Amino acid sequence: MVKIFITGATGYIGGDTLYHLYNKYPNYEYTAIVRTEEKGKQVTSKFPKVRTVKGDNDSIDLLKEESAKADIVIHTADASDNVNAAKAIASGLTSGHTSSNPGYWLHTGGTGILTYFDTRDGKLGENSDKVFNDLEGVEELVNLPSEAFHRNVDEIVIETGKKQGEKVKTAVVCPPTIYGDGRGPSLTRGRQVYELAKLTIQRGKAPIIGGGKARWNNIHVHDLSRAYVLLVEAAVAGRTDEGLWGDKGYYFTENGEHFWSSLSQRIAESAKNQGYIQFAKTEALDKATANKVAGFESISWGLNSRGEARRLKKLLGWKPQERSIEDEVDTIVKNEWERLQES
Repeated sequence: MVKIFITGATGYIGGDTLYHLYNKYPNYEYTAIVRTEEKGKQVTSKFPKVRTVKGDNDSIDLLKEESAKADIVIHTADASDNVNAAKAIASGLTSGHTSSNPGYWLHTGGTGILTYFDTRDGKLGENSDKVFNDLEGVEELVNLPSEAFHRNVDEIVIETGKKQGEKVKTAVVCPPTIYGDGRGPSLTRGRQVYELAKLTIQRGKAPIIGGGKARWNNIHVHDLSRAYVLLVEAAVAGRTDEGLWGDKGYYFTENGEHFWSSLSQRIAESAKNQGYIQFAKTEALDKATANKVAGFESISWGLNSRGEARRLKKLLGWKPQERSIEDEVDTIVKNEWERLQES
């Protein structure tokens, strides 16, 4: 019996991934860590066979214990920025597995790591022709500067895969901007584009940060879940293909890219057409103003994060199937309008 331990089951990524796995492989044994009893009820009401344990990313002993017992760990709960949780999972998987019975760690990173160069150079909303890729260019990705966003946690996963590769097979999954309706038990919306739509409705204009020429990749949450499922299937099959795990097991997931300024304009037009704002206008915001009105996350609307998802396609036949972020905008704007009416 395949045993899967998942963090973030009530979150956007984890919830949708659990939905896909649970419905495709109902006979697997699933354990989800949840922060509260209420969160546990949300999970079991939708996925009755899931066993829940109460804890969080600071529950080091629990994370070690459950990781040691699991065949596969899917880490999605604040995975890219929590050092202690990553260390606990690494320790648990290493102690609980052997070369003849390896454990698998599907870790969630993020393409925010690619914004390092804009941030380093103080650029905002400027064009960048630099496009990373996770196949021929994987060495560059796994050796980005230590001060890059998410890099400190990436290093823990990658080093575990290198040093304990016989016992622990690691894969880092890096989603960009995520969109689409999630199918999990609780959180079913993303952040970047959803917060952009929310701010547009609130201010009556869509923000453009800096020069408006920055680009970012995007992925529908259902296509992202398919990536995790393919990696789970590879783990269950015991596949050891070159480049699948370890220091080369670093995966982008994307279905194209958007200019943040074009996406803002599209959101403004949608909000106007649906009667939520009066004019389909944009407004230029500098870094300080953006941070003040929408928080640190809004700065990402002026940064470049460009990468091609080649590894999943070549090794596991992954192919995005869902509609584009532009086609999803009307639904996103409508949902954000309804959320604001309820708040």
